Amino acid sequence: MTICPATAGKQNSAYGPTALLPMSSPSRPYPAQWEQVADLRVFRTTSQEWEKLIGWRADMRKRGWKLLRVASEGSEMVAVFGRTKGERASP
Repeated sequence: MTICPATAGKQNSAYGPTALLPMSSPSRPYPAQWEQVADLRVFRTTSQEWEKLIGWRADMRKRGWKLLRVASEGSEMVAVFGRTKGERASP
């Protein structure tokens, strides 16, 4: 499992259309313009581990992070969490 700041296949997006959007690079599974308005975290794991992490995902939501996109790249699940930069300044 890997978490890092900042080649999507099938997706579920909370922001914008669910159609595939152009990605700025294969290592960045989100459109470049998202970086201008939000802090982003990319989480990579297997689909089996993703299912086990429901508590961790709930904790991320409690901390103000929203699940923006989930995609699969081969055997790997790629999830993008974000929070707007305005929310970051809030207590």
